[in-house]
Formats: sequence, structure tokens, C-alpha cells
Amino acid sequence: MRNVPFFNYPHLFKSHEEDFVRIFKDIGNRGAYILQKDLRDFEENLAKFAGTKYAVGLANGTDAIWIALMAAGIGQGDEVIFASHTYIATAASIHFVGAKPIAADCREDHMLDPKSVRKLITSKTRAILPTQVNGRCCDMDEIMKIAREFDLVVLEDAAQGLGAKFKGNGVGTFDKGGTISFYPAKNLGSFGDAGGFVTNDKDMYEKVMLYRDHGRNDDGVFVMWGFNSRLDNLQAAILDFKLSFYSSEIDRRREIAQMYQDRLGHLPQLHLPPAPNSNPDYFDVYQNYEVEAERRDELKQYLKDNGVGTLIQWSGQPVHSITSLGFSGTGLPYTERMFERCLMIPMNTALTNEDVAYVSDLIIKFYSK
Repeated sequence: MRNVPFFNYPHLFKSHEEDFVRIFKDIGNRGAYILQKDLRDFEENLAKFAGTKYAVGLANGTDAIWIALMAAGIGQGDEVIFASHTYIATAASIHFVGAKPIAADCREDHMLDPKSVRKLITSKTRAILPTQVNGRCCDMDEIMKIAREFDLVVLEDAAQGLGAKFKGNGVGTFDKGGTISFYPAKNLGSFGDAGGFVTNDKDMYEKVMLYRDHGRNDDGVFVMWGFNSRLDNLQAAILDFKLSFYSSEIDRRREIAQMYQDRLGHLPQLHLPPAPNSNPDYFDVYQNYEVEAERRDELKQYLKDNGVGTLIQWSGQPVHSITSLGFSGTGLPYTERMFERCLMIPMNTALTNEDVAYVSDLIIKFYSK
């Protein structure tokens, strides 16, 4: 029996162990821990990669969302529409800036459904917060069309989306900017919590920079209330190194996605993510490979019994189902149906072709019974 973990955390370090040790020694020997050149270099390179004018390193992806919301002027009494198919951090960030999170449905590709967004707009709606989930962009044409029609802010939760594009435009480029997570299991992962914000909006950039460092400007003067949400310099140096070959990581994920498509695309019991190059409007980076599967729980157990790790995203809880936080628990039919069937199978660059074939063969065998 082959062992294929859902995510191979030790591989993050072992894949470039000598380089990471070198970086750690360099940072330590220089005593360069907070707001040093390594962070500035990473921010500059991150902006170049994202195709934006500005990038800010932040302590984590959740901080990035709520700081960006505040920088965009979202606050008490406002409503912000977001996709229920997201991590709780998206809604929590809306809540903690004083606004009300309004959960919307997703569509067949598991992305925010613009038709659902339109139905939820009220006189209190101030913003749309689409999650670029699983490494795919939402239909940003339709979302921006709605935003312009109703004079709404669009801020992207691109925690899983760095490198993804819609019609040639990357995350963070559509309106106020995009927030990113560098959690270890992300496509570009650090060795702890880390996050970022990318934008073409100078005002947003300047406000986020102030918020992240106690409201202190470049002259060391405190000009507003702020927080401590600085990306530490060691993580920035590690991320900058990994960013230098990030494009090849994306290429490999797309190769794996195509292998899954080739092996599993004929199975009527599965609904797969869109294949690479299946639609020229989208460039997906496959942070996750989330399928919909008949007999999902039986399949999950069968794969576990045969050494394959899987995951049901968000612990099987779309945000609108969390009634303890005041959500209704119903009213989003596609999301509710999808969460009865969704399953993430291994998708990371530690996988070999043989691993992918093994996982695929097991799934084929399961449904052939």
C-alpha cells in the first residue's frame, strides 16, 4: 500500500533544506528581524509577480482582510457580501470591522455566483468580497459590473489565489486590491503564519502600511490608530526565495490537475474542477483540487484505508451553516448540495506522477465496484 498524505508538511523544509538553513543563518547573523531590507525586497518582488504597483507584507491572511476592509472605509452599519464557500476568517473580518457579513451562493465551479450577489444587495450594501478559492478567480467581469451599477467596493479574498488570473488579470488588480495568505499549506507557504496585500490603489497601500505598524509613518510619527501586523523579516526572506521559483510550482500543480482530469474525467460519479486550459478566460493555480463525489463519505474512508489523505474543506461547514454565529443555515441551495459531496484529494508539488496515478486508480476502483 502506498502512503499519500493530503499534504506533506516536512517536504516544505526538506525540499530546499540547505537554502533555508542559509537564509536563517544570514538573518540571524545580521540581527535583521523586523521591517528590514528582506521584507522590502519581498514586497517589491511580490508586487512584480502579482502585476500590481504595491504589495504589503502582513502578519497573516486574516489580518490582511480586516485591515484592507478598514482601509477601504468599510465599518459600522455596512453590509458586505461574500461567498459562503470560504473560511470563517472572511466573515469574521467583516464582523470585526463592525459590518454585517452577508453570505452568497456559489456556482458549478465553486466560485461566488454573481446572480446570488445581485439578489442580496440592499441599501446598506457597501462591498463585495469574492473569495478566489482553490486557486481560481471568480467571474470578475460580472462582479465588477454589479459593483459599478450599485457603487460598491470590491476587495478580493485571494488567500488561495496568488498567480490565478481572469482574462489575463491577476488577483488584486480588479478594484481595491487582494489579500493573500502565506500559511504553510498555501501554494506559496511560509514556515508559520504570514500574509500580504497587493493593490494598484495608492491610497489603499498607504493606509494598509500605516495600519500594520501602529499607525506610524516612515518618519516614525504616529498619525493614526494602528495595529501590530508586520510580516517578520525571516518569513519574508523565506517567501522571497520561494517566490523566485513559484511559477514552476504553479506549472507542476497544473500538470497534476491535468493528470487527474485525464484519469478521472470520464467518471459520471465525479464532478471535477475545470481543467487547465479548458476556458481561455481563466488561469487556475490549483491551490486545492476539490471534487464533488457520489458516496463521498464512503470514498473518503476507502482512500484512507488505502493510505490516501483527503480533506473536506472548512470542516464541512460553509459559513452560512454556522447558526451559532447568527447565520440562517439555509437559503444557498448549490452551496448546501455541494457540501454534501465535496472532497479535496491530494494536490501539492510533493506528489509524484506515481502518487497521482495511485490516487486515481483507487478512485476508479471504488466506483467500479
